[in-house]
Amino acid sequence: MKLTAIVTGASEGLGKSFAFELASRAINLVLVALPNSGLPQLANFIRINFNIEVTEFELDLTQTENCETIFNTLQQQRITADFLINNAGLGNWSWFEEKQIDFYKKQIDLNITSTVLLTRLFLDQINKQQPSYILNVGSLGGRFVVPRKLVYGATKSFISYFTRCLQLEQVNSLVKVSLLSPGGINTKPELLVLNHALKGISKATILEPEQVAKKAIDGLLKGKKEIIPGQINRLLVFFDLLLPNFIKALIIKRKLTATVGTPRLVNA
Repeated sequence: MKLTAIVTGASEGLGKSFAFELASRAINLVLVALPNSGLPQLANFIRINFNIEVTEFELDLTQTENCETIFNTLQQQRITADFLINNAGLGNWSWFEEKQIDFYKKQIDLNITSTVLLTRLFLDQINKQQPSYILNVGSLGGRFVVPRKLVYGATKSFISYFTRCLQLEQVNSLVKVSLLSPGGINTKPELLVLNHALKGISKATILEPEQVAKKAIDGLLKGKKEIIPGQINRLLVFFDLLLPNFIKALIIKRKLTATVGTPRLVNA
């Protein structure tokens, strides 16, 4: 009997790479993405080329009822999900005052609320006698203090804390819970342009979504608690633990000065 995986944010970027990676392992898919994002075309392509079952949901996950709709529909179709890939998220690179409050509400609802609700609903429907898997997509941005990404980074810090607590709660169950903490990923054309301009270590931290998806699924199946793709990224995490906060603050100030002029840091 084939396993089934739910992938959110599945129509592009890392989510799309997750879909292909899981399909290549003969795992049936439940793909979730926004309307008009090309999801039906992607689902049909995967059905034809990988000979698996693909169920698609064009839904906005910032609407609470849509999280319930997914699992209610799966129950009606007698589909039990074995994997949940909480990938959907909204990022940005801007000063805090440049975005309106509706943007931040949407960012928090998508990055945090939908992950919590989908995880809770997923655990309700699993077969507790068989292994199940949850992968929450965090970010190295949740570890480091990064001005211009403060709300995004805070949401990813939440995901890290939430995932680590969930791992402890599920320690005696057959549910494997992993946190994916990637650095930069070439997921969209605008990011390709931005990442292409990077130099040195910054450029070396950038990975392709296909690489990250494969590392993530491999790590999830092995039961790894945290998956940090890329050797440079793992080294950065190690050195971050060693550096005092005042030195890290100085580095951030200098980087901002070099990239955008006068830094706008307060009480760094």
